[in-house]
Amino acid sequence: MAKLPSKRPETLGGYIVHGIPFPVETDPEALAFLKRLAPIQIEQEYKITYLHSYAQDSPWFAGLTNKHLLANRDPKTGYTYATPRGHDMYTGQETEWIDITDRPAKVHTFTVCYFGSEEFLPETPFVLALVEFEGVNTLLLTRLMGVDPAEASLDWVGMEVKPRFLRNSKLKPTDVYFVPAE
Repeated sequence: MAKLPSKRPETLGGYIVHGIPFPVETDPEALAFLKRLAPIQIEQEYKITYLHSYAQDSPWFAGLTNKHLLANRDPKTGYTYATPRGHDMYTGQETEWIDITDRPAKVHTFTVCYFGSEEFLPETPFVLALVEFEGVNTLLLTRLMGVDPAEASLDWVGMEVKPRFLRNSKLKPTDVYFVPAE
């Protein structure tokens, strides 16, 4: 019969612990000290591999990766969404993909963000805009670059803009942003 290991092998990694107080004596009186012990706190890097599916929105992200901005249109009504939507919200019918990369676009409205998520915090302030496209019924929320957030102006409303794409796609909605069309 094979002998089973009696001790679990230890590996490098995890925590390196120093100076956690513990009484030398283990009688009840000495162990009473533990009730007054401050909670032990640890800091560790946390990493997880997360498998995420873009499902029916996958063509939209494939378009961004290839420098194309896609929209969805209901084939019966012609109602067109600037953001990915697999089914029309009114009829429930499956939508079709259309390319709106070269369509005229302009700023519908904007805001200057002085706070953002961890990813965008170093870039504050930045400008978020709702962009409207010719022949598209909904707006696209996106970053507006090439303007100075400190010089925000209502003149930007109605300004013609054009899409730009990150050279190296991150497969995120931020792979596309807009700049003045000038």
